[in-house]
Amino acid sequence: MRDIDEKRTEAISDEESQQILAQYDQASNTRIYRGLPKTAVRWLCVGFTLFVLAINTFIMWPPQVHRSSFVGLVIFLTFLLYPANKKNNVKINYVPWYDIIFAFVGMACFLYYAFNFRTIVGQMATFTTVDLIVAITGIIILFVACHRVVGLPLMIVVATFIGYAFFGRFIPGQFGHAGFRFERVFTYLFYTTEGVIGIPTAVASTFIFVFILFAAFLEKTGIGQFFIDISTALTGKAAGGPAKAAVVVSALGGTITGSSIANTVASGSFTIPMMKRLGYDKNFAGAVEASASTGGQILPPIMGAAAFLMVEITGIPYSRILLAAIIPALLYFICVFAGVHFESKKKGLRGLPAEEIPKAIPLFLQKGHLLLGIVAVVFFLATGSTPTMSAFFGILVSVAVSMIRKDTRLNFTKIFDALELGARNIVSVAVACAMAGIIVGIVALTGLGITFSNAMVSLADGIGHETVRLLVVLFFCMLASLILGMGVPTTAKYVILATVTAPILVQLGIPLLAAHFFVLYFGTDADITPPVGLASYAGAAIARGDPMITSLHATRLAAAAYIVPFIFALSPQMLFIDTNAFEIIQITITGVVGIVALASGLFGYLLRNMRWYLRVLAISAGLVMINPGWIAGAIGMAVVAGIVIWQLFQNKRDALVSAA
Repeated sequence: MRDIDEKRTEAISDEESQQILAQYDQASNTRIYRGLPKTAVRWLCVGFTLFVLAINTFIMWPPQVHRSSFVGLVIFLTFLLYPANKKNNVKINYVPWYDIIFAFVGMACFLYYAFNFRTIVGQMATFTTVDLIVAITGIIILFVACHRVVGLPLMIVVATFIGYAFFGRFIPGQFGHAGFRFERVFTYLFYTTEGVIGIPTAVASTFIFVFILFAAFLEKTGIGQFFIDISTALTGKAAGGPAKAAVVVSALGGTITGSSIANTVASGSFTIPMMKRLGYDKNFAGAVEASASTGGQILPPIMGAAAFLMVEITGIPYSRILLAAIIPALLYFICVFAGVHFESKKKGLRGLPAEEIPKAIPLFLQKGHLLLGIVAVVFFLATGSTPTMSAFFGILVSVAVSMIRKDTRLNFTKIFDALELGARNIVSVAVACAMAGIIVGIVALTGLGITFSNAMVSLADGIGHETVRLLVVLFFCMLASLILGMGVPTTAKYVILATVTAPILVQLGIPLLAAHFFVLYFGTDADITPPVGLASYAGAAIARGDPMITSLHATRLAAAAYIVPFIFALSPQMLFIDTNAFEIIQITITGVVGIVALASGLFGYLLRNMRWYLRVLAISAGLVMINPGWIAGAIGMAVVAGIVIWQLFQNKRDALVSAA
């Protein structure tokens, strides 16, 4: 048998993947260090990780001190790790003088608050000139840091909200406000827990950080390659096996990494070239990887870190959020998987050659123990532990089980590598969350959220039929979520949408959990939706395809993500809200059959190629069945059964003709 490692030579080089990642994921454009500077940066990152672990475990500081010191050190690392532009990235060990100033001044601004916390709080909202200068400087440098690691889209959104605070007084009608003094805006955003150091930063410095560190330890155990190998072993023989393997591995990786783009590049560097070799269109291959990686953001148990923010913003327990995510995530990935299957059958694509498929049982015996870290996290979450402690125990279990075999063992070098990687990976998330906190602060200061909600409710009141009224508002919230989510990391986009659009849905009577899931889904969809689906663009770059065509294919593969949110917003039983076991079974069965029917109609294949009228029937039946309800389910099932019987008859007729 040919050695399995030979098939990995199809993957693009690490240098190419890093170039693509840096192009579409701002957070991957880091400086290059060598020699002593590299060692110094490494130990600074390790020290930062240990510091954050300490303030999350045995050092109990007030929230303001905890968060401001965290943001200050993050800003220091930002200017140490990220150049102003890609040209500076090619210069080894090069840090310009202005970045050194930004690093130390930015850190000093936030540490100023940490060290003078009690004095500032004791002033009772009376701030000195120095306090104001520190606040303005800290926020400006935070904007510069955002440009380095997140990019322009989030900067523009936040700047627009700040502009509203200053100039909203000139807006006529209900969207105007009385106005706020210059110093009031900046001190409110900097010194209160409603701004930069608000809930998003609180979650980033606790739950998200520990889970990112957990993901870093998992990566160093080699679990990423295990995901690829086991996915290939389970699906490689099937029609279109490489694409199905890509769906599985990208789903597993995406829920842990928390980045659609990073995961598209990481696993796509291997899966996309393999799909192309076996006959997949280059644009479709990139779309498979992008859609599956994006779906990882909504897949339990980690959900790309957005679930932790949802806990803090809504007050709903983490275990309840994970339970609600199960059926929608199941439907999403069944839709992608079914689309891949039907496209493979339609094109006559086969699986991998037997000699290129690893054996599942030997793989589990060799590396299956690496899954115990994830199992530990789920176990501790289910038994009532906090997300932070669950992730911490997951790290300990991952380190312990890695020792079972020499090829997975985490030695001291790999442990320090994981500590360094955790620090590097939290920087972009922390900066994005701090910027998102500004939006939360502006909304709280100006009352914009209530104003916007009242405006949408007034618009809806003009429509007579209740369901139509809800659908209109949901449609506008969908558009807002897709637009605000473009080019913004998952954590930041969820905070923005939870602050601006989710309250509208709640005010219209949609359950709190359903409203937040709705905006999260469509914010996540922005990563693949044209014209600015960055995950699709990254997949197209690896496949050397057309970004727009790749985005359109990804949208078709992930069709469930654009339909299911409307269903659970109108029928929240899908999220285990006000339902029972009998209803859940019925919803799951009709939902799965409906999604398969929908995918068959979109791709024009079920048991054989479908004529246009059968495709219309299949799509209609699929949409009807996804919506919970016995009548709709029965009608949809009857239509699908009719299509299946008709295609079986056609197959039998063709077989008889061929035999004659």
